[in-house]
Amino acid sequence: MKILKSPSIAAARAVLASDSATAVTAAKSAVIASRIPRVLLGALAICATLLSGFNSPASAAPELPVKKVLTLQVANQMADAAQAEAEKRKATVVITVVDDGGYPIVLRRLDNAQVASVQVSIDKARTAAIYRRPSKDFEDQVKSGRVSALALAGGVALQGGLPIKVDGVVVGAISASGNTPQEDEDIAAAGLAALEAPPVTLRPACSR
Repeated sequence: MKILKSPSIAAARAVLASDSATAVTAAKSAVIASRIPRVLLGALAICATLLSGFNSPASAAPELPVKKVLTLQVANQMADAAQAEAEKRKATVVITVVDDGGYPIVLRRLDNAQVASVQVSIDKARTAAIYRRPSKDFEDQVKSGRVSALALAGGVALQGGLPIKVDGVVVGAISASGNTPQEDEDIAAAGLAALEAPPVTLRPACSR
């Protein structure tokens, strides 16, 4: 004669079996964890912290500032204005426009300009660019007795170079060489004024 098991007894045994399996798994995990050296556990925790930090906003790369640069178009515009001033004065000069590192972008050697003025013009512009001031400042220092200004690294104590500033930041320089120091600076200033002049707005022609 077979004895029938009630559904409630079978369900209870199933629950007990499930609980036993869970307990066994937990025990195994505890044993495995106990066998891992504490040093290794600490290292794993540090790695997890570092990896989570890589995804945080604080670890994002810092934003670089936007730098304005002197373009060839603008440099030519300034050289055109300086050349117009030189021709008005009948001055035979060399005009140079350099970037903020003192490297030439435009060089205009007008007819009959002395050959030596080519390098002198470059030197004046470079001085104004890398020292962020008119090259005349160093000539004035020499006149005032500071002869050590003659030993400037990459600079010359000669008037005629002017820094080009945009929003208070030097982006290059312009110079002229070949005439008197003041005339050279005046010609360079005419080129500088072309950048500082407000843009001209053309109005549409009236239709009839």
